[in-house]
Amino acid sequence: QVQLVESGGGSVEVGGSLRLSCAASGVTSTSMGWFRQAPGNDREGVAEIESDGGTRYADSVKGRFTISKDYVKNILYLQMNSLKPDDTAMYYCAASSRWFLRGFNAQDYDDWGQGTRVTVSA
Repeated sequence: QVQLVESGGGSVEVGGSLRLSCAASGVTSTSMGWFRQAPGNDREGVAEIESDGGTRYADSVKGRFTISKDYVKNILYLQMNSLKPDDTAMYYCAASSRWFLRGFNAQDYDDWGQGTRVTVSA
């Protein structure tokens, strides 16, 4: 049974940091990603890591967020620094069997977690 379990969300002040984790079990994912959805907004891609370790970031988070993966423990991370109120959203991790992704295309992903909430207050 596939399980993606996110953790690490919470409430922080502007400029603060959080590290999200996504523990994957029952799934052999080749590529993984983080998406987020703010109230009233569509889901948007945040960061992706592909089979060769290549990463991709949304323009809005470049230089502030870092995606990484522990391949032994099968845990995906998202280090988020210099957080802004616009980063407030539910964050979801996703797993894909694709070796390479098309760039924040939700249809590339086979499995999704339940999400972890991030709130950034001024």
